[in-house]
Amino acid sequence: MATDNPVESLQEEATCPICLEYFKDPVIIDCGHNFCRACIAQCWERPDTDVSCPQCRETVQQGNLRPIRRLANVVEIVKRLSLQAAKGAGEERVCGEHQETLKLFCEEDQTSVCVVCYLSRAHRDHRVIPIKEAAQEYKVKLQGALGPLRKELEETLALMSAEEEEITEWQGKVKNKSEMIAGEFNKLHTLLREEEQLLLQSLKEEERQTLQRLQENVTKLSQQSSSLQQLIIEIEEKCQQPVVELLKDVKSTLSRSENVKLQEPEAVSTDLKNVYNISLDMREALKRFGVDVTLDPDTAHPRLVLSEDRKHVRLGDTSQDLPDKPERFDPCVSVLGAEGFADGRRYWEVEVGDKPEWDLGVCRESLSRKGEFAYAPGNGCWVVWLRDGGYKAGTSPATPLPVSIRPSRVGIFLDYEAGEVSFYNVTDRSHLFTFTGTFSGTLHPYFSPGLNAEGTNAVPLIICPVPAQAGGNLGP
Repeated sequence: MATDNPVESLQEEATCPICLEYFKDPVIIDCGHNFCRACIAQCWERPDTDVSCPQCRETVQQGNLRPIRRLANVVEIVKRLSLQAAKGAGEERVCGEHQETLKLFCEEDQTSVCVVCYLSRAHRDHRVIPIKEAAQEYKVKLQGALGPLRKELEETLALMSAEEEEITEWQGKVKNKSEMIAGEFNKLHTLLREEEQLLLQSLKEEERQTLQRLQENVTKLSQQSSSLQQLIIEIEEKCQQPVVELLKDVKSTLSRSENVKLQEPEAVSTDLKNVYNISLDMREALKRFGVDVTLDPDTAHPRLVLSEDRKHVRLGDTSQDLPDKPERFDPCVSVLGAEGFADGRRYWEVEVGDKPEWDLGVCRESLSRKGEFAYAPGNGCWVVWLRDGGYKAGTSPATPLPVSIRPSRVGIFLDYEAGEVSFYNVTDRSHLFTFTGTFSGTLHPYFSPGLNAEGTNAVPLIICPVPAQAGGNLGP
C-alpha cells in the first residue's frame, strides 16, 4: 500500500513479496515482478505449485530468472536512507538486520522489532503491539513498582540512619569510657604518687629513728671499751712497778676491776614495719582520705528516722513532730551529713544493701531545703541514684549508668580542689561515675533512703565505719 512517506514507499519497493524482507540477490521473472532468488526458487520447488508468478499468478517460464543489479544497489541505498530517517526522527534504536525503525514490541520474546521482523516467520505467530503502546503499558507497570521500591528505599535509609546513629552513639560511649578510664588511672597514679611520698617519708623517719638508737648503742659501747682499755693499761703498768709502788692503792685498783660490768646495748628491732604494701586498687588508695561522717538531724525530713549514733537513716511510717527549721528538707525525704567540706579530699562509704531505691552524693550547704528540686550540678547537688532497677547520675539530662554487679556498698570520693565527686561500687571495686566541675562554698554529704513502697524499702542506709588506714593527708 502506497504511503505519503517517500522513505516508506522505497522500503516497500525494496521488499520481497515472499519473505517480506529486503531483497537479497533480486531477480525479475517474465511478468515483471521481482523476488529474492532463493525465495522464488523455493516457491517453485513445491509440487503443488504451478510455474506462475506468486504475485500475479501469470504463467511464466521457470528458468527465466534475470538478476537485477540496479535493484540490489537500490536496496542498499534504501537501507541507508531508512537508517538516516530513523536517526533523523530521533529514534535511537534501529533493527540491526533490516535497518528499520523499531516500531513494534514482541510480548513473547520481550524485544523490540521492526515491521519486517513482525511479518517474518520468527514473530508471525507472536503477540506484537505498537512499541509506544508497549512503552506506555510498561511505564505504568514500572511506575507501579516505584511505590514499593521507594518505600523499601525509605525503610533502608531509615535503618541505615539508625545504624549510623548507633555507630555514633557507640563511638561516644567508647570515647566517654576511654576518658573515664584515663581519668581514673590518672587519679590513681596521682594518689599512688602521693602514697609513695608518704611511705618514703615514713620509711625515712623509721630509718632515722632506728639509726639514732643504734648509733647511741655504738657510742655507749665505745665509751665502755675505752674505759676497759684504760683500766687494763693501768693494771699492766702496776704489775711492772716496784713492790712499794705496786702495793700503793692496789686495793682500789682491784675494786675497780672487780666492779666492771658489761652493759648490754639496748635491743633495737631492725625489722621494717609492715606498712609499705603497694596496692593498685583505687579503694586502697582512697582509704587514707576516709572521714567520719554523721547525719545532721536538723536537716532530716520529718519522716526520716535516724539512729542514736546518727549513722543509720530510714523512712518512717509517719511524720514526726519536729521544728520546721529552714535547714530541714520538706517535701524531699533527705538528710545531710553534719560535716561540711570546703577544701581537701574526703572519702566515705554507705551500705545500701538490697534497697530498691536510694540517693547518695554531695550538695552545697546553700541548697534550698524547701520544695522540690532536680538533681543537677547547676542546682548545687551531685547525686547518683537507684530507681526501678536502673542506676543514674544526676546530670542534665540524667546519665544512665551501666552496672554489671549490683552494689551493696557505695564509696564516695570528694576532691574539692579538682572539682570532682566520684562514686564507686565497693562490691566489685568498679567505678560508677565522676562529676567534674568547679566547687564553691561548703559541701555536705547527701542521703535519701527513698520511698518505702509497700514496705519493700524499709532497710536503712548505713554510713560505714571509717576504712582502715584512714586519717592520712586530707589536703590537696
